[in-house]
Amino acid sequence: MKHRVITTADGSKTLYVPEMDEQYHSVNGALTESEHVFLNNGYLHHPANPVSVFEVGFGTGLNALLTAIKADELKRHTLFASIEKHPLEDKEVQELDYGKLFEIPVTNLFEKMHAAPWNKTVKISNFFTLYKVKADLTDFDFEENMYDVIYFDAFGPDKQPKLWTPQIFNRLGSACRSGAIFVTYSAKGVVRRQLMNAGFIMERLPGPPGKRQMLRGSKV
Repeated sequence: MKHRVITTADGSKTLYVPEMDEQYHSVNGALTESEHVFLNNGYLHHPANPVSVFEVGFGTGLNALLTAIKADELKRHTLFASIEKHPLEDKEVQELDYGKLFEIPVTNLFEKMHAAPWNKTVKISNFFTLYKVKADLTDFDFEENMYDVIYFDAFGPDKQPKLWTPQIFNRLGSACRSGAIFVTYSAKGVVRRQLMNAGFIMERLPGPPGKRQMLRGSKV
């Protein structure tokens, strides 16, 4: 897929995909959305240390970067697994330039994540270990009872409906430990019902700028 770099409302960049008429993050603020949905309401909502995270859609690496920064800040040992079928090109990663969004120097951290080989566990920092999986979620084999937090950050249900199915949510549910947290920017009723059927107690939370609500689930 071809991408075009665009600047969102909070000054952070994201990628627009003309083929899908969709962007990787909210145009109302890429950084703001990631912090609100995945970091604050997902990663920081679960008390485990060490903690194991699975992300659907490595994409630009922004969610991973925010998690790594917070893991080092909190001295919280974090294993971060992320699946991506279409990795970005080096040029696109450089144009995003997420390292410059923060007061602390994290450019090297961001570059190290993208340079890490696929399908191999790599220690990125003292408290953050990354496992990037180059694969298709629809036929990925999960281990059971592996994860404490799920970041579900696929393109929207109307753009990639094959990723928002009961079968995938059931498999993700089986991959979660009891009490695991599932977060996504979507608040669609059908998504909430499917996640309830997959064993999550669901709640609607206030969404990031531009979205009234988001979903969070807790695995029974």
